[in-house]
Amino acid sequence: MSEFEKRGGLHGVEARAEDEKRTLAGYAAVFNSDTSIGDWWIERIAPGAFAGTIGGDIRALVDHNMGRVIGRTKSGTLRLKEDAHGLRVEIDVPNTTDGNDLWTLVERGDISGMSFGFRVTKQEWDETGDMPVRTIQAVDLFEVSAVAFPAYDDTTLGKRSLEEFRSVGRHNARAAARRVAGKKAAMENKFRGIRQDAP
Repeated sequence: MSEFEKRGGLHGVEARAEDEKRTLAGYAAVFNSDTSIGDWWIERIAPGAFAGTIGGDIRALVDHNMGRVIGRTKSGTLRLKEDAHGLRVEIDVPNTTDGNDLWTLVERGDISGMSFGFRVTKQEWDETGDMPVRTIQAVDLFEVSAVAFPAYDDTTLGKRSLEEFRSVGRHNARAAARRVAGKKAAMENKFRGIRQDAP
């Protein structure tokens, strides 16, 4: 598991004398890293999943809280980049209560994970094994967050919100029920056809 890092200096903090900028850097998502979603399915993120979305206006938040903004791509205080490892994040931490608190908590090691808020636009399911595997191939990214409890353990400075997790679980349960109903209907139609063809 890689650690959330601060850049430069003896303690990993990059200090620029002209503007005293403090920058936190890490990964909000790591590619091809499997995680169990509530023991319902295994989820992984494919390389390129963020390529079509990181050019948008994305915010950096604390714990997915829309009222706790600590960076934004449009203002240049949040920078996002896909590399071979995953979605790399750099946040210029503001001199605000949230920014200063986050800086201290990361420095102490109390917060070391990241998360991201997103909507899946392309995915693939493999249900051939003991547990279904969901590969996320493309997303609309809304925000990245510094969090205390990441769902993906090897992210640095993801966990989605509990409500989003429940929503995805409900969606998956409904999709599974539709698949079962469709298979049952197909079998009934096939059985009806055999009976009608019988002499």
